[in-house]
Amino acid sequence: MRALERQWLKDIRETKHMTQKDVANQCFIDRSYYTQIETGNRNPSRYVAINIAKVLNFDPSVFFTEELSSPFQLALQNVPIVIAHCDLELKYTWVFNPHDDFIDNDTIGKKDKDLANNEGIDKLTVLKQRVINSGISGQCIIRFPLSNGWTNYLVFASPLVDSLGHVTGVATSSINLSNLEPLGVNVKEQA
Repeated sequence: MRALERQWLKDIRETKHMTQKDVANQCFIDRSYYTQIETGNRNPSRYVAINIAKVLNFDPSVFFTEELSSPFQLALQNVPIVIAHCDLELKYTWVFNPHDDFIDNDTIGKKDKDLANNEGIDKLTVLKQRVINSGISGQCIIRFPLSNGWTNYLVFASPLVDSLGHVTGVATSSINLSNLEPLGVNVKEQA
């Protein structure tokens, strides 16, 4: 069974001005194997996925998002939550369960401003940058204009840190508050 073409992988590689051969050489794999991974004809082993992710600066779990463990998927399948990681430049390195407006949009390697331009995106960018700069988690309610109307998300942002304690990016979890109200959850809006 053919995997979906990984346009996002090609886009990241090209923004780094690298050829398929450059990536393959740095990952110690054959160029044709890398090409098959990029076109979706093959899936990388965990080891190869980690090496490609290091070379191109994204989270290797992106390759396996569709194969996440059943308990994880089951636990989140009916929860209105988006989980994401961004690097220090605020480019997405991993996204799980995006809003329907962004499902067909390859987000990996892109910034929020590449995906949409509105007041909600501006506030989200400020929150993420503040967390990266301070190394301290933060949260706020952000209102976004989406295809199904204005939608409030409670966004939690935490710094991603490496083994030495250096901030390497930001992780966010965003809960769609409008979907909680029909469930009887009381939601207060912040100014």
